[in-house]
Amino acid sequence: MNRRHFIQQTALLSAAGLLVPESSFAAEFSDTGKRVGIIGLDTGHSEVFTKMINTGGADMKGYKVIAAYPHGSKDIESALKMKPDIIKAVQAMGVELVGSIEELLDKVDVILLESNDGRVHPEQALKVFKAGKKVFIDKPVASSLADAQAIFKAAEKYNTPVFSSSALRFDANVQKVVLGSIGSVTGADVYTPGDMDKNHLDLAWYAIHGIEMLFTVMGTGCRTVTRTHTEGTDLIVGVWNDGRIGTVRAIRKGASNIAGVAFGEKGIGQLGPFSSYEPLVEKIITFFETGNPPVSPAETLEIFKFINAAQESKKRKGAVVEMAY
Repeated sequence: MNRRHFIQQTALLSAAGLLVPESSFAAEFSDTGKRVGIIGLDTGHSEVFTKMINTGGADMKGYKVIAAYPHGSKDIESALKMKPDIIKAVQAMGVELVGSIEELLDKVDVILLESNDGRVHPEQALKVFKAGKKVFIDKPVASSLADAQAIFKAAEKYNTPVFSSSALRFDANVQKVVLGSIGSVTGADVYTPGDMDKNHLDLAWYAIHGIEMLFTVMGTGCRTVTRTHTEGTDLIVGVWNDGRIGTVRAIRKGASNIAGVAFGEKGIGQLGPFSSYEPLVEKIITFFETGNPPVSPAETLEIFKFINAAQESKKRKGAVVEMAY
C-alpha cells in the first residue's frame, strides 16, 4: 500500500461515518485526563485517528481529540498539498485549531505528534516532554538516527512516556506470529513501498513500515546489514546475532504492498497486508491510560540503527555494515 492508497482510505473513512456537530470539543469536553491534542495536520493519519477516537465508543475509553496545532512540514510538497483538506476535515469533527504548541498544551492532556516531516519532531516533541504530557510520535520518529536518539534522551530527561510505531506492527497476522502461531521465528522476508524523501534517511520515509513489521517478528539483535540498491528497488539483508536472516524488499517501481512471510520452527506465517489503523489507535489509547509504551525506545532505536546501517551500505556500494551499539 503506497501513500496514495493511504490517502484514499482516509477519504473513505471520512465518508463512511457520521460527523459530529461543528462545535468545538474544546468548549464542550472537560473530562480531565482524556483530552487529546494533535500536532501536525499534514498527514492523513491526523484525520483518520481523529475520526476513530472521536466516534470509537467504549474502545476509546472516553478520549476525544479536542484541539490541534496544524503546522508540521514547511517544504514537503505532498504534506503541504493534503494539509488544507485535513484541516477542514478535523474542524468538521469539532476540533479547535490553535496558534502554537504552547497553547495546545494548555488545553489538552495527551498528544498525538503527527507532523509528516521527521525533521521537526525533535523541536516539537521537546515542548511536549517539558510539559510532561504522554505523547505518541508517528513514523518516522525522526529524519536521522542522531535525532531519534536525541528525542528518546530528552524523553528520559523529562521522565515523559513516549512511543513511536507503524500500524503494521499491530497487524493481526503479525501479532499471530508474535503470539507463537508458527513457533519460534527462524527468519522473515517482507516487502514494502520504498518511496524516499531527500530530507530523511532513505528507508525511514516509507520503507520503515516493512522494517518495523520485520523487527516485530524477529525481535532485536540484528548484527550486520547489507543493502543492494537500484533505481526501482532496494534489497536489504539483516543477519541477527543468532544467525537468523531477515530481508526487506523496498519497491519503487511496479506493484507494491506491505506484507511478507515469517518462517518458524512449526510453520510459515503470512505477515500483513495492511488492513486497518484500528489496532494501533487502540494501543495508543491504552498507552495514554497506563503510561506504559507498547514499543520500547531500545527497539525503535535499533530499527533506526538498521536504517542508518542500510544507508551506509548504499554509500559503500553494498558493503556489509556492522550495526552500531
